[in-house]
Amino acid sequence: MKVLVPVKRVLDYNIKARPKADGSGVELTGLKMSMNPFDEIAMEAAIRLKESGQATEIIAVSCGALTCQDTLRTALALGADRAVLVETEVELQPLAVAKLLKALVIREQPGLVICGKQAIDDDSNQTGQMLAALLGWAQATFASRIELGEGSASITREIDGGLETLSIRLPAVITTDLRLNEPRYATLPNIMKAKKKPLESVTPDTLEVDVRPRLTLIKVSEPPARQGGIKVKDVAQLLDKLKNEAKVI
Repeated sequence: MKVLVPVKRVLDYNIKARPKADGSGVELTGLKMSMNPFDEIAMEAAIRLKESGQATEIIAVSCGALTCQDTLRTALALGADRAVLVETEVELQPLAVAKLLKALVIREQPGLVICGKQAIDDDSNQTGQMLAALLGWAQATFASRIELGEGSASITREIDGGLETLSIRLPAVITTDLRLNEPRYATLPNIMKAKKKPLESVTPDTLEVDVRPRLTLIKVSEPPARQGGIKVKDVAQLLDKLKNEAKVI
């Protein structure tokens, strides 16, 4: 069974994101970029399925500028067998990415798509769900445990009241949560081997997908600075401040 794993190039999670001076977006110039942490978890899940003999091939996919090749090389060093870059300079939104992935799924015919539940740059948490809807496949989101059976999968996910276990038919789309696993580090020998693994480049036009943005980004700004707290002497003063100053009641 083939497993397709989308991976996104994002600002490294150790770096504090700051808006550009003109508010047109997040400043990325000269800053370290890396693979989205949730996608690292998805890649680790796919690798473990292959190591257990339940998957035969892992295909890493990234959508974006040519620099996304770095992220794909990381995926190849971790254990992906080959990679596909959908190269475009257009700012991709979740629906466009889902459509691109649908085209690749139709071409590659994987039995499973495993992706991170969200990207840490936009926190949209939409692509996996949209892809499942476009394909008409079963989906299981926020997976903290994955067990494959004969033509089916058992997915455990955390909910407010505890744990929920779902049984879904394959093919399916699964999105991963933080507690699913701990991603491995790429070793130096595997990094060297990754340079020889195939990395294909296609365009949205090749896949016949329209990726023009449907949403317009108006402004990016930092949240307002938090003000210091104060002590109140009694409940009456607390209620007065909540009503007249904070205006929350």
